[in-house]
Amino acid sequence: MPLRLDVKRKLLARSDRVKCVDLHPTETWLLAALYNGNVHIWNYETQTLVKSFEVCDVPVRAAKFVPRKSWVVTGSDDMHIRIFNYNTLERVHQFEAHSDYLRSLVVHPTLPYVISSSDDMLVKMWDWDNKWAMKQSFEGHTHYVMQIAINPKDNNTFATASLDKTVKVWQFGSNVPNFTLEGHEKGVNCVDYYHGGEKPYIISGADDHLVKIWDYQNKTCVQTLDGHAQNVSSVCFHPELPLIITGSEDSTVRLWHANTYRLETTLNYGLERVWCIQAQKGANTVAIGYDEGSVTLKLGREEPAVSMDSSGKILWAKHSEIQQANLKTISAEESEAIQDGERLPLSVKDLGSSEIYPQTLAHSSNGRFVVACGDGEYIVYTAMALRNKDFGQGLEFVWAVDPNMFAVRESATNVKIKKNFKDHKSIRSDMVLEGISGGPLLALRSTNSLCFFDWESAVLVRRIEITSKNIYWSDNGEMVAICGDESFYVLKYNADAVANATDVTEDGIEDAFEVIGEQTEVVKTGFWIGDCFIFTTALNRINYYVGGEIVTIAHVDRPLYLLGYMAKESRVYAVDKDLNVISYKLILSVLEYQTAVMRRDFDSADKVLATIPKEQRTRVAHFLEKQGFKKQALAVSQDPDHRFDLAVALGDLKTAYDLAIQMDSEEKWKALSNAATLKSELMLAGECLGRARDYGGLMLLATCAGSAPLLQKLSVESAAAESHNISFLSSLLLGDIDSCLDKLIATGRLPEAAFLARTHAPSRVQSILDLWKNKASSHSEKSSKKIGESLADPVKYENLFPGFAESLKRESFIREISKIPVPANVRVPSVANRNVEQELEEAVASGVVSFTEDGQAVLKNAPPSEKQQLKAPAPPQMARQPSPARESSPVPVREPTPVREPTPEPAQYEEEEEEEFGDNQEEIHVPNEEEDAFGTSKTPDVVLETSRPDIVPPRGSTAPDVVSAPAPQEVQEDRWSDDDFGDAENGDLNMDDLNLDEED
Repeated sequence: MPLRLDVKRKLLARSDRVKCVDLHPTETWLLAALYNGNVHIWNYETQTLVKSFEVCDVPVRAAKFVPRKSWVVTGSDDMHIRIFNYNTLERVHQFEAHSDYLRSLVVHPTLPYVISSSDDMLVKMWDWDNKWAMKQSFEGHTHYVMQIAINPKDNNTFATASLDKTVKVWQFGSNVPNFTLEGHEKGVNCVDYYHGGEKPYIISGADDHLVKIWDYQNKTCVQTLDGHAQNVSSVCFHPELPLIITGSEDSTVRLWHANTYRLETTLNYGLERVWCIQAQKGANTVAIGYDEGSVTLKLGREEPAVSMDSSGKILWAKHSEIQQANLKTISAEESEAIQDGERLPLSVKDLGSSEIYPQTLAHSSNGRFVVACGDGEYIVYTAMALRNKDFGQGLEFVWAVDPNMFAVRESATNVKIKKNFKDHKSIRSDMVLEGISGGPLLALRSTNSLCFFDWESAVLVRRIEITSKNIYWSDNGEMVAICGDESFYVLKYNADAVANATDVTEDGIEDAFEVIGEQTEVVKTGFWIGDCFIFTTALNRINYYVGGEIVTIAHVDRPLYLLGYMAKESRVYAVDKDLNVISYKLILSVLEYQTAVMRRDFDSADKVLATIPKEQRTRVAHFLEKQGFKKQALAVSQDPDHRFDLAVALGDLKTAYDLAIQMDSEEKWKALSNAATLKSELMLAGECLGRARDYGGLMLLATCAGSAPLLQKLSVESAAAESHNISFLSSLLLGDIDSCLDKLIATGRLPEAAFLARTHAPSRVQSILDLWKNKASSHSEKSSKKIGESLADPVKYENLFPGFAESLKRESFIREISKIPVPANVRVPSVANRNVEQELEEAVASGVVSFTEDGQAVLKNAPPSEKQQLKAPAPPQMARQPSPARESSPVPVREPTPVREPTPEPAQYEEEEEEEFGDNQEEIHVPNEEEDAFGTSKTPDVVLETSRPDIVPPRGSTAPDVVSAPAPQEVQEDRWSDDDFGDAENGDLNMDDLNLDEED
């Protein structure tokens, strides 16, 4: 029977003639050495040219990766070996290695050696750790040495192929060959070693169009492959598959079975002559170089032949060798220390060799037997000693639930059922079968339908019109997953309906299956644990399906193939293509709890929850959150971050505040401040913003609340934290122009300080201008000296600053009247509507203001009504009111009118309103302030509507800047607290209060 082998082309890259190819062991890179002197590196997965560089102007006949050094080593017709760093494309070294064309290069797998062969009939070994000194020279061939191959089982020996019609085997340290293999009638072009341990074989290809397989222990030719019509230019034993790959100048690549030497397939991609073939170790990738480009292929499937029984014994096939590993050999201490995704330290035992190349292995339900299937044959072995129990021809083999019953797909239409290793039933299908699946029922899969048959009677149970790839049954035989190309279906099997059926149609029994759900996930491998379906996806995830919901166990970086589940260890086991066994923790009680919740069986869920380990409860909490049970998730979760997020989502600010103090994270404080703001808990929001050092948020809060103490504190703290913009704006809103100027000077913003002083504080223009001139003069004389000289001084050049003296008087006037408190019943016009010059003239005319000799304004003792009139002249239009002014502000403003917040009792509110807004409205009580760590009042501050974020009153002002307000009340929302059902952290849960029904 032919070897079942899929050939998938990954890359076809056209280029100049390719003389050598190589595959990177870890990257998806193809290295191609070209006849035009260039080297290309292709990514065969993305089909893109990753790197390209010119080596020389003559053909490059050899090129190899050196991954441990990030090098590419090349040999060319100018007799030089060159070494390049393939990351930077920098040439690391070059030297003249031979006296004629270089034909081949190989890199030693462990030692720092590169071996080269040439048309000068010599083979030389070079040591890169010793400055590329020649370690040894091998002389013995009488013609060009075309290729070198290192023995993979003995790295101290290598073989060479020469046009002198021989293959010679050499050993390091010896100048003469160990032996010579003669048999070709013309020059030998290529040579390679067999990689498996059971056959000491060498393969060679020559210009006589023949391929020969040699036994290098007996020095005899064991097989000759005749099929090519021209010179054989390249040969290769595939390191993973039982394949021999040969390439010829007849433009074909032929694939031969390595055991039977039968020609399996012939490939021709129309790229003219084949020059080189390279197979990647540990993978099924093959690279081929042609006259007109290069091709990368993927042969067969990379899923390993591996199976695990219920006791934890694992069998796998390496080539034709069967090996065993046992999970029970891992000690309890080692098992506890194992992390998810780590490779398990398993001891491997060789059981023997199989007569066929196994492509699949499968245990029977009781684990006594294991079947190896491949090469169109099957062999049933005893699992312990690997003794033959049964064998035969078969494309596919599946077990029934009964360990003594199995089925074999003998052809595309015929399936044979055996019981106790004897023929029992036969099913001849009217459709072309693509595969069969075992379990409680025998499933036959075709292109567009799926048929279930009874094992005993071979009678059709149900035909389903669906395209399927795999069938997975649960252990109890009630649930089945039918997996297709893009999705999978979960069905429930009704055994009673099948047993009692009377009406059987041509499609079987209609009530045999009930559709439970459909999921758009591509299932690669899977199995059931109870009602939970564990599977791997095409996106390299390990998921499980329970009750209509898919939960991700882990994201992995490579394809994994599931083996099974061990309930005692509570772990899911999987294997990769390199036969590394890894595991992931999956608590059975967690699955039972999630199944109960999805079924809305909350009583059972509460009982199971008590058995779930503490470290797994956070996973349960995430599941509850996805189902909408956030209160219960908050109670169950053990992760502070998760609990904080849940508390914020539920509006439980007290719990969130306690958790934020515990974690003390800037991110958490900001999140809590946002939640508190939404709940109008402004005091809590202010504290959170302060702890998070969110000065922008504190400014927003301070301006909205009209809190001068908080702005003052913010100005100081933000300056210390070098948040100069916030500090400047805080001082500006306070009306502290002098502080604003000082901040601009301290940060070197002298031009801005000068212009701000010219507008709001002319008395400081002189000092700031001097600083500006000095700074300008300290720079280079060519450019900055002229700038310093061009700055005009208002004192020296009064003609350039008309009205500057009057602006000094107006500044002094503004500074004095800003000290006058403004009653709450007085409206002050906005800055845009004020005429300070007119106000000053009226004040001087009325005698309220006078000036000293040095120009300082003095307010006379006028009656309060006159001062009030002086402070607040009637504006022509007044739409909005500015905020109150701070001492040293250049513009007079009024204090805010206090606003009383409503209380729940209307009658009480009216009584308090009469007390506060009585006849004497100017006498307003200022409550005692207890400032917290941020200088904020314990009651929210309120500012009047204003035309701009103007100026709030200074700390020393007699007018109030805060009003009394009710203390913020705690969140009264009904929630699920730890006190209601016990201590979640200590595992003490009160199941009576874990009421999922109410949340549902």
